[in-house]
Amino acid sequence: MRILYHWPLDPFSRMTRLALAEKRLTFKLSRVEHTDDPAKLLALNPAGTPPVLQDDSGAISIVVAGARPILEYLDEAREAAPLLPTDIVGRAEVRRLVDWFCVKFHAEVNAYILHERLEKPLIGGGSPDASVMREGRTHLRWHMAHINHLIASRDWLAGTALTQADIVAAAQLSCLDYLGEVPWDEFTLTKSWYGRFKSRPSFRALLADILPGMTPASHYADLDF
Repeated sequence: MRILYHWPLDPFSRMTRLALAEKRLTFKLSRVEHTDDPAKLLALNPAGTPPVLQDDSGAISIVVAGARPILEYLDEAREAAPLLPTDIVGRAEVRRLVDWFCVKFHAEVNAYILHERLEKPLIGGGSPDASVMREGRTHLRWHMAHINHLIASRDWLAGTALTQADIVAAAQLSCLDYLGEVPWDEFTLTKSWYGRFKSRPSFRALLADILPGMTPASHYADLDF
């Protein structure tokens, strides 16, 4: 059995859910709330944050903490449906983009928008700061222009096949899309790429997520958005 400890609108949790689904692996979800006793999660991950994958499906039981270690673990543990290219140059490009979206995109976009619209209400931090939101939205447009540039000459972000790069980018954008924050119509190539991924079976569970007290944007689950 595999158990993934996650939070529904955490982009890093979503990366691991997409990867598990694309690898066609069975798993159960254990939702972690900010109000939960942290002791159990801390016992699994000293950082105290999701995602954490507990994998008891093989000969040994293993706990893997963090989205990027989990993605690497899954590609090593199950060779079928690989999410990394076979050639060294292709793998380097995928890992560059994974780093870009996990670090740069997250720091420049979601650390602004998701913090203001999701984290602050949960911790009683008050209303979103308009100036912070504007800055995050400006950064978002810059990053979407970069995705447009990549897709203009590639089938998927890193080349001809879906890889970890598409998973981490789509997971980040999906949280923003839930909130209606993505200006899709300004970036048609990015919208087309996201729409193709959104239509894959691996995305269905994400589109069914509902955060109590926060209804998703009307187009969020629409495959023809």
